[in-house]
Amino acid sequence: MIIAITGKVEKKEPTHIHLLTPGGLVYEVFVSLHCSAAVTEKEIKLHTTHIVREDAQLLYGFLDLNEKKMFDTLIKISGVGPKAAMAVCSTFTPTSFAQIVQNNDVAMLKRVPGIGPKSANRILVELSDFGLENFESTGQKSTKTEAALALESLGFKKDLVYKTLAACKETRTEALIKEALKKLSK
Repeated sequence: MIIAITGKVEKKEPTHIHLLTPGGLVYEVFVSLHCSAAVTEKEIKLHTTHIVREDAQLLYGFLDLNEKKMFDTLIKISGVGPKAAMAVCSTFTPTSFAQIVQNNDVAMLKRVPGIGPKSANRILVELSDFGLENFESTGQKSTKTEAALALESLGFKKDLVYKTLAACKETRTEALIKEALKKLSK
């Protein structure tokens, strides 16, 4: 399994990059439009998802680990293949996608080329328990994520917690929890 690839950019297109590795091999790596636009260096490292099929071995590359997490989550959904998942990655950032899932926004998801109403609904149903915390950097949790986990452990519903935290102004975790509790108790 290829989990990352480092090399020199030989060719860059909006949807794929050819990378020359130090060993002399050139790999075709499919990327999102966001990733392609962010590639400005000649030497890059991409985190990859390696998909092996009967007729092909495909590499999908990501500069942002959160975008890779989003892609990997989407391809696990029945009926969503790598092309559709890459279209979602090209249309939305991980944070905006998490917000769409949290708000159950079918109309926004239907804007993705190749995603119709049935696919959009299936994605939203499958990811209904999926939240912003899934895109936090590993090892570093944001204060809002920590506050959300604390409030959820007190029995508050996830969607209500995130809506309340979005309206809060505090930046420290403890103060944020106190502010949210005041708003939730009203």
